[in-house]
Amino acid sequence: MPTEAQRDALEVVLVTPRNPLNIGAAARAMANFGFRRLKVVAPFAPTWREARSAVGAEELLQNAQSTECLAEAVADATLVVGTGTLTYRRPEQKVVLLPLLAPLVSQELARGGRVALVFGPEKHGLTREDLSYCQVMVEIPTDARQPSMNLGQAVAVCLYELAAGEGRGINQKTPGGAEPLAYTEADRAAAASGRLDLVAGVIEETMRAAGYSPKTMQAANRHDLRLTLRRLTLSEHDTRRILGLFRRILWRLKHIPVGDDKPD
Repeated sequence: MPTEAQRDALEVVLVTPRNPLNIGAAARAMANFGFRRLKVVAPFAPTWREARSAVGAEELLQNAQSTECLAEAVADATLVVGTGTLTYRRPEQKVVLLPLLAPLVSQELARGGRVALVFGPEKHGLTREDLSYCQVMVEIPTDARQPSMNLGQAVAVCLYELAAGEGRGINQKTPGGAEPLAYTEADRAAAASGRLDLVAGVIEETMRAAGYSPKTMQAANRHDLRLTLRRLTLSEHDTRRILGLFRRILWRLKHIPVGDDKPD
């Protein structure tokens, strides 16, 4: 099993779950494998904390944090992992198979990072917008005739992989010997999701000030920018440098009249 400190650095995030019983089942699965940090994003039912299916996990459910949006829920995470099946979607981020979830998470926790494991609602799973907050997607292999899995079962399957991965050798590598995610410096501090959103906001504001694209393209650009920043696996040091650069560019765009700027 992962150590207690490692389990405390991993959060299970449920996005807009509809059935309180499924939330309770997810909480019970977390308790089975020793995970305690649960976040619920915009739950459908106001009585979800009272789910009777959370047998042995009542305290975990009461202590769960509720947030209005996914961005808020994963703001502190340095690695955000989306879950789902590829049956009806074309992923825009790196996809790893379920058996590689343990080494992926282990690598990030060993760096001192924080991990958010994100699950979508029962009816359709994570949306394209939800997945834009994820650096990677873990595929849960299911039969094409019934690709949808019960939320509590999906949580149990993924947490079992994390627990079993320790016994299989949690530091295993992906096929071909490559690491699950490539970092140029293994010991550098990864940027949290909230910091990446801050960088995206400043870049987007700079794009608007520069007249980069019409309003009709701003939502698409925002989505692509969010994905790009997560693919880059930026460190906290990287985000500070990028913020400084774009804030300087933005200041010049707002304060220096066109034609008056001169090279330094």
